[in-house]
Amino acid sequence: MLLFGSVERMIEHATEVLCERNVALAPQLAADDSSVDQTEVEIEEDCLKILALHQPYASDLRQVATVLKINSDLERIADLACNIADRGACVHQNKTFPIPDDLPEMIRIATQMVRMSLDSFVDLNGVQAKAVIEMDSSVDDLQLAVIDELLAMMKQDSALIEGALHCFSASRHIERIADHAVNIAEDTIYLVDGEIVRHQNGDI
Repeated sequence: MLLFGSVERMIEHATEVLCERNVALAPQLAADDSSVDQTEVEIEEDCLKILALHQPYASDLRQVATVLKINSDLERIADLACNIADRGACVHQNKTFPIPDDLPEMIRIATQMVRMSLDSFVDLNGVQAKAVIEMDSSVDDLQLAVIDELLAMMKQDSALIEGALHCFSASRHIERIADHAVNIAEDTIYLVDGEIVRHQNGDI
């Protein structure tokens, strides 16, 4: 649970760097990431001890396997939050660079997906997990809109090209966070229902 809160806080701070120009938060994310990395290793070691010493099977084995996979997804989300903050700091070297209109909404939905996926795991709520998966297309659509706006910026003003490229990278990292939220939701469905829903193209 501590890891959940740390990762959500990192996403919030990365959002402030990118969308609210709070560049002073960027260095703090690196320290937070080190803490998340350490926690991830500790959780993995605990899971491996359970597998080695208790040899769980059936639902218990599914639970340990799910925790291992979600643990890895959370560590990657933390890395992506750091990347977003780094790109945001670069974007705002140009103090007049305009953040694309759809980017804050894209981040809001991706953040909501992470929160909902973690809640679904804690509550063993397969219905909520499936709702997370259905939200992913909204993030994808918003990313396309962000890319279109960034391309228009670059065509209109060459001074915005560098910032736009950094912003494009940030949007890609946000999209990946949503993908990891989907992974967590899919693993939760497997834990709850014993059903593997990966690679079903949204048909769940």
